Formats: sequence, structure tokens, C-alpha cells
Amino acid sequence: MEMIKLSGVIITFNEERNIEHCLKSLINVVDEIIVVDSFSTDNTKAICERFNVTFIEQNFLGYIEQKNFALAKASYDYVVSLDGDEALSETLQTSIINLKTNWTYDGYYANRFNNFCGQWIKHSDWYPNKKLRIFDRRKANWQGVNPHDKILLLNTKSKTGHLKGDILHKTYQTYSEFNQKTEYFSTIAAKAYFDRGKKAPIWKVFVNPTWAFFKSYVLRLGFLDGFNGFVICVQTANITFLKYSKLRELYRKDILN
Repeated sequence: MEMIKLSGVIITFNEERNIEHCLKSLINVVDEIIVVDSFSTDNTKAICERFNVTFIEQNFLGYIEQKNFALAKASYDYVVSLDGDEALSETLQTSIINLKTNWTYDGYYANRFNNFCGQWIKHSDWYPNKKLRIFDRRKANWQGVNPHDKILLLNTKSKTGHLKGDILHKTYQTYSEFNQKTEYFSTIAAKAYFDRGKKAPIWKVFVNPTWAFFKSYVLRLGFLDGFNGFVICVQTANITFLKYSKLRELYRKDILN
């Protein structure tokens, strides 16, 4: 087949710590880079403007909506989609370049390797943490429940492949940042569940967090990542607890109103 062209698509907000690494990992892989930014107040825009990118400012629409907005701005149908705190490993860069003359499937998964407080996390629910991020946008879009967005192929008969290499994800670099994001994401998730009419019986407040911790710490070997593995698994339980607690709170407020 003839060589296809790829669009790199990124959404950002205050990513000055990570965006340069993200862009450098894409520039030799894709034929254009689209950055949709939610009016960052740090140096994200200035850093992006040092690279040959199309920089678009757009008020944040929600994770799923913002990513679909960004997807629509790409010039090419074959897309590599990243967050601003993600980058392609060298092996994954090579795998994607090889696709340009050998694109076979509708989408491709890659494992995401998460760095937490300076440590690469190899277990719990955090690895291999495979993500569908290389795909034909005519056959897929962003769906899910905010903030847990994911690419879904529109045809149930679509076929996917798996690429060698990792998406390198610089996640939380302090425990305080992790706590703040747990609060933030649990609030978004509770609101999304409320909007969908999902219920929160009291048993879910107790059972679901307990199961979340056991699954990630014991079944998925989170204990092998040491103290940081324990912190991650506790927060996995905590975000589940907060999500259902806040969902119950939303229903109480709704009744009072």
C-alpha cells in the first residue's frame, strides 16, 4: 500500500512539565500535530509554539467531548492520540512508523507505562494498562463515562492489533497531587453517574472499594511495587469510595430540591 499520513492529536491544560517530551516523541512519527489547549495559564502555549504544531485554544468541554473536538481538527484520518503528559517510547515510535506502509487493522493498542512519584509502576491496575490510541478516526471515536474516556471502534466487527513499545505516562509526581486529583476525578465521575441515572446503594460504598483494593493489590500484584504500589491501591479504593459517596450526596440534594 502507499504510505499513509498520520495526525498526532493532543489535548492540554497546564502541561509545561511534560508537553515538550510529548511533542519530541511525535515529530518524527506523524505528519502534523494538533494541540487543543484549554487556555493554559502556564508556559504550555509558549513551549508548543517552538514546535511545528497547530495550536487551538478551546474552553474545556469535558474529557470525551474535548478529545472528539480535537479529533475533528486533524487533517488525516489515521491518528495517534496522546495526552499532554504522555509520550511514545522509542520502540513504539518505530512500530508506528512501520504502520505507515503496513496499516492492517482499524486500530492498534499499546501498553501504557505509568511513572508515579519517580517510579515506573509495573503491577496493580497500572500495567500493562493497554490503550487504543492509534486508529482510523472514521471507524472510532471517544466514548465512556467522564473522566474515564476511551476510544471505541464503531463497528463490532472491527479488528485491532497490538504494537510493541509503551506509551510513557508521567502521572502524579507527589502524593499531594494524587490526593487532589482523586478528589477532582471522583467528583466528575459521581456527576457523570448521576446524569446517567446510576444508583449508589449503601452496599456499593463498602463492597466496591474493598474489591478495588483487593483486585489491584493482591490479584494484580500491586504489593510488588513497594510502598508506592500500596499508595496507588489505597487510592484506587478511595476514589471508588468517594465516587459512590458523592453520588449518594447528589441524590440527597436532588430530593431536597
